[in-house]
Amino acid sequence: MLRWSEASLGVVTQTHTVLVILLAAWFAIRLLKVIEAAVRQRFDATVSDNLQARAVQTQVRAFRNIISFVIGLLALAFVLMTFDRIRQLGVGLLASAGVAGMAIGFAAQRSVAAVIAGIQVALTQPIRVDDVVIIEGEWGRVEELTLTYVVVRTWDLRRLLVPMTFILDRPFQNWTRTSAELLGTVDLYVDYQTPVAELREELKRILDGASDLWDGETWGLQVTEASDRGVKLRALMSAVDSGKTWDLRCLVREQLVAFVSERFPHCLPRLRAEIEPLDKAA
Repeated sequence: MLRWSEASLGVVTQTHTVLVILLAAWFAIRLLKVIEAAVRQRFDATVSDNLQARAVQTQVRAFRNIISFVIGLLALAFVLMTFDRIRQLGVGLLASAGVAGMAIGFAAQRSVAAVIAGIQVALTQPIRVDDVVIIEGEWGRVEELTLTYVVVRTWDLRRLLVPMTFILDRPFQNWTRTSAELLGTVDLYVDYQTPVAELREELKRILDGASDLWDGETWGLQVTEASDRGVKLRALMSAVDSGKTWDLRCLVREQLVAFVSERFPHCLPRLRAEIEPLDKAA
């Protein structure tokens, strides 16, 4: 019969305890991910009017990150407490004042500030998952929110990593803060002889033919500027989200330029000059 020495039995017991702690932490974190997946399925963010769904998904993801962070710290503290020599360190972790106090023992001040900023962003929600933002001149869509940084997917599929502290400390544009609907504009430079009324009718015809992009709410064509070389026309249109707004602007710009070039080529921008003959007597 195999007999275990007291030291060997202690090692086996300690190993078993550590494995149980790690498995419990892993199971808890996996359970949080399952709950998050269920919430994302319940609140679909792929629909056009997805403001509430994006808000719920953002909060759930942020709280999942926070709770996972706490679970990891607690698991580490319990594992440390199984070792006699460093048990006091584990007790100190459990007795520390709150999550921020525990984090200070493991991270630098800037890391703690990023964690706290992540919690604040989760509560105040200046940005949400799938928001369309412009940060430092980069247009993109919020792809992921972690506890310390934001992942923004740009139009050319690059990934912009933005610290949470930046979101709170620096100004940026959020095009979908309250609604996904946007207004788009197209500027057109033409000559003074351009028949604006006919261009306005052409714009309406273009929009009516683009029912998959235009939401039918807002449109218009105005003369917004006049200079010594010509006038600037601004076409205004609305769409349900930023992607369709961009496509609609490109379509309107292309077809208006073609319309002016084909129907009114004399109305294209031109530079006028007057040449007077020299006085022969001089």
